[in-house]
Amino acid sequence: MEATFARTVWQVLEPLHTVTYFAPESREANRAVGLRGFWMGHFAARAAPLGAVTAGVVEAAFFNFHPAMVRRAVPDAWGFATPEAVLCARAGAAAAALRRVSPSATGAAAKVAPLLERTVAVADGAGHPLFAANRGLPTPEDPVGVLWQAATALREHRGDGHVAVLTAEGLDGCEAHVLFAACEGVPVAILRDNRGWSEGDWQMAAHRLTTRGLLESSGHPTAEGRGLRAHIEGRTDALAVRPCRALTQTEADQLLGLVSLSADEVLTSGSIPFPNPMGLPDRQART
Repeated sequence: MEATFARTVWQVLEPLHTVTYFAPESREANRAVGLRGFWMGHFAARAAPLGAVTAGVVEAAFFNFHPAMVRRAVPDAWGFATPEAVLCARAGAAAAALRRVSPSATGAAAKVAPLLERTVAVADGAGHPLFAANRGLPTPEDPVGVLWQAATALREHRGDGHVAVLTAEGLDGCEAHVLFAACEGVPVAILRDNRGWSEGDWQMAAHRLTTRGLLESSGHPTAEGRGLRAHIEGRTDALAVRPCRALTQTEADQLLGLVSLSADEVLTSGSIPFPNPMGLPDRQART
C-alpha cells in the first residue's frame, strides 16, 4: 500500500470528523453543556479525551495555535464542564450532525466502522497523544457514533505524526502556517486569524523562514521551501499509512468507496467553509 493512500483516507475521513467544529448540533451541544463561545467549545471538545489538562498540554498537542488563544479557553473550560460531560456532548452531536448532512452515513457505518476500528486498533500510539487518548475512549453504542469516533482517532493519528515531522524540521506553529500559505496559496487571514497569530507574529515567522532560505523576500516559497513542504507532507503520509496496511486491498477499496459518498454529502451540504484552516479541499478539488 502506497503512502499516498493515507492522504486519500484523510481527504474522505476529515469531512466526517469536521462536523464537530462547524455543525449547529455541535455548537449547540457545547453551549448546552456550559462552554462559553465557539473557541472554548473547540478547545474543550478536542482536548477532552486527554482529561482536564492544562493549557500547556493543549498548546503542545495542538501545536499551531498561539498560546494566548489556548489560554483564553483552557483550563477555564473545565470549570464550566467536565471532560466527561464534553465527551458525551460531542459524540452525540457529531453523530446527529452526520445523520442530518449525510443520508448514507447510517448504512455505511455498519460496513465501514469495523474496518476503521481494526485500523485504529493496530496503530502505534507512541508519540501520538491525541490519537491514543481518542482510541482509549469507550466505543459508542450508536453505529454512526462509532464511525465518527474511529474517523476522529485516525485523523488525530495523522495530526500527531504531522506535528512530529514539523518539529523535527525545526518549524514552529506559526512558521508551519506561513510556509503552508505560501506554498498552497491559502489566504493568509484564514490561517493567521483562526489560529490566533498577529500580523507581527506572521511577519516575524516569515522573516525566519526567509533567513533559512525557505521564502523569498517577496514571501513566495523558494525551491528549497517547496521541497521542504513536499518532504513534510510525504513523511506525514508515510507515518499515517502504517495502520492502513492492516486492510487488504479489497477492504481498502471498499472503505474508500463507502466513505467517499458520505464525505461528498458532507462537503456539498455547506457545513464546512472553504477555504478552511484545516487545509481540507472541497469536493471539486479532491476529485
